[in-house]
Amino acid sequence: QVQLVESEGGLVQTGGSLRLSCASSGRTFSNYVMGWFRQAPGKEREFVATVSSSGSRTAYADSVKGRFTISRDNSKNTVYLQMSSLKSEDTAVYYCAAGFTVYSNPYYVTPANYGYWGQGTQVTVSS
Repeated sequence: QVQLVESEGGLVQTGGSLRLSCASSGRTFSNYVMGWFRQAPGKEREFVATVSSSGSRTAYADSVKGRFTISRDNSKNTVYLQMSSLKSEDTAVYYCAAGFTVYSNPYYVTPANYGYWGQGTQVTVSS
């Protein structure tokens, strides 16, 4: 069983930065592919970024590429999402997820391939 707890999000101005973290209670954290997803009001949950179990490979949605960075520290059982140059359209509830999915597209962009989810944290970007 894996429990994921995200850090508090917050209110950020357009162009600002914010780092989210997600801590896992599982002892096998290093075995999991980790992902970040987000869901805006009235929209479906969408893929944001993913990192392989070792941390050596990452992938991003086109909408965040070049602005967001995903990383993990397996010694701390934690995954991070560094968000920069934030835009109003980044406003959403952000979720971290863990899974044993195949590390290739379309597998890691599909929410159903992640078995464990955090509770979500609100990120609001305003001007």
